[in-house]
Amino acid sequence: MGNTDVDSTEIKVTSKAVSQIKQVMQENSIPEEYGLRVGVKGGGCSGLTYSLGFDSAPREGDKVIDSNGVKLFVDGKSLFYLTGTELDFSDGLNGKGFVFNNPNAVKTCGCGNSFGV
Repeated sequence: MGNTDVDSTEIKVTSKAVSQIKQVMQENSIPEEYGLRVGVKGGGCSGLTYSLGFDSAPREGDKVIDSNGVKLFVDGKSLFYLTGTELDFSDGLNGKGFVFNNPNAVKTCGCGNSFGV
């Protein structure tokens, strides 16, 4: 088992988020073979904050997840905090952007970009 095994169980991407990801890729001329790097880093008002970005290939130790046709690259440390998370996209009254619905978060901040476990 290498770091390119594809799994679909850890993180889910909603169809609304998939549409937005594909739109961002197209608008920024990001090649289709790139993946979305999903991660967690220290910081934010609740202790941890989410990170999103595009990457050309997985890094050593990354888990590659295919969710609704979107390839996600997640490092092992981040995966620990993100297992079971659903990535959604909201364009409602509270603002426009990606939303992490994380069952592991015991506290979240008002902005929705920071959480604690």
